[in-house]
Amino acid sequence: MAADAPGNPLTRTLAAIGGAVLLSASALGLALRRPYRVGHYLAQFEFVGVGSLGIVLLTGAFTGAVFAIQTAVAFTIFGAKALIGGSVALALVRELAPTIGALMVTGRVGSAMCTELGTMRVTEQIDALESMAVDPVHYLVAPRILACTLMMPVLAVGFAAIGLAGAYLIALTLLGLDHVAFLSRIETWVMPSDLLETIVKGTAFGLLIGSIACFKGFHATGGSRGVGLATTRTVVATSIAILLMDYVITSV
Repeated sequence: MAADAPGNPLTRTLAAIGGAVLLSASALGLALRRPYRVGHYLAQFEFVGVGSLGIVLLTGAFTGAVFAIQTAVAFTIFGAKALIGGSVALALVRELAPTIGALMVTGRVGSAMCTELGTMRVTEQIDALESMAVDPVHYLVAPRILACTLMMPVLAVGFAAIGLAGAYLIALTLLGLDHVAFLSRIETWVMPSDLLETIVKGTAFGLLIGSIACFKGFHATGGSRGVGLATTRTVVATSIAILLMDYVITSV
């Protein structure tokens, strides 16, 4: 189903959601079939995971540092600076790491995937694959969606770890907090279920990024302008979907 299906905005939105779900389900199913094309998958894992590592870790370090400073302002009023470590850790693991990390990956990976597939669509490269009896969903979409789904939870865990390290450094150097007090609350408050929540959210957000980006790019029309519009809509739609999914998972 095309991304620009006719009808009112609600109909187009529902059609796009259904199309993205069907495309991702088909891609994940085809990923288990031969030929496996291991090189294509490794290239996408490298692009999504290794390529995004720098921006994710940089964002995580400053997020943890800033959050430590902000919480210190509030806790100092009540004489509870020892709670900084546990509060920062919980916020990073449960919310900040998967959500902000996914938004960063959306800007880098989602936009790039949509642009690449959209360019291939408007220049008829995808049509050429079909004429050679090569399934473009299996060849192009499956590696990208699978890479986003598997690498995003790894990036989210890395975000949380480096964010906690940044908060720890700020707490000891600028806030004058003892390292034992900082770490003790983390051991008490952060449970394995919290880390599991990070992994679950990261996996769900990665699937959203790959599915929406590939769907928008795969069905792009209108030449270079259409590809640009598809890329913009990919970033906006994926960001909104991530925030909605975050609310749903947190509520559950």
